[in-house]
Amino acid sequence: MRTSHLRTARATRTALLVAAVAAASLGLTACGGDDGAKDAGSASQSAGAPAASATTGATGTTGDTGTTGGTGASGDGTASAAPAAAKGSTGGATGGTASGGTESGQGASDATAPVCAHGDVKITAAKADEVPTEHIVLTATNTSGRACRLLGHPLIAFGEIQTAKDVPPVAKSKPAAPVVLNPGAPAYANVRVSNGGVHEDNKVVKELNVNLFAADGPAEGSVVVAAPAGGIAVDEAVAKTGYWTPELRNGADEF
Repeated sequence: MRTSHLRTARATRTALLVAAVAAASLGLTACGGDDGAKDAGSASQSAGAPAASATTGATGTTGDTGTTGGTGASGDGTASAAPAAAKGSTGGATGGTASGGTESGQGASDATAPVCAHGDVKITAAKADEVPTEHIVLTATNTSGRACRLLGHPLIAFGEIQTAKDVPPVAKSKPAAPVVLNPGAPAYANVRVSNGGVHEDNKVVKELNVNLFAADGPAEGSVVVAAPAGGIAVDEAVAKTGYWTPELRNGADEF
């Protein structure tokens, strides 16, 4: 009986020892699990850090000012390109203003442009494209280097001024607006010299005198203009002139 009790006690101690060992194993496993979770969390955070860095870098890439994530290459490029573009726009505007200023400097308003004197223009004569020749075209080109107003109509004398008759203007050819010539710009006047008849009282003219109007009437002096083709037949009884105009017009300059 006593031997049986000893065996029972030993069995009980053995069972308790096994249970204690099992419990200890479970405790170690549980501790190991916590550490593993911590390690996994650390690994997750470590893996997430580059992602966050990449996100910040992306912000810098797309940022217009480049202040966020300044190391982003595209962000820096955008920041430097924007001032360059702005500078280019300013330069373009400045260029446009300068160009406009140049054009304004060449021209002038109708009220402020001085009146063209005979020394400000070069006047030439050419036959009209017709047979027989009934008209010539006078061209006055501004050679003064500044804008000037060409007033009225040309004052023409065929031959000697002292003996030549005044050539009357044709009222319908008067332009509605003042003729302001920029440097190098021309104006035209159509002039009838005859009716093209062989029985007219014509005279051969190799040169003509052309004067201009000043603000208060005919200007002093005149320009001697060579007749086209070495000479033209002129009937002073029918001669008439058109007004100066920037271009010859159908109807108004046909007479």
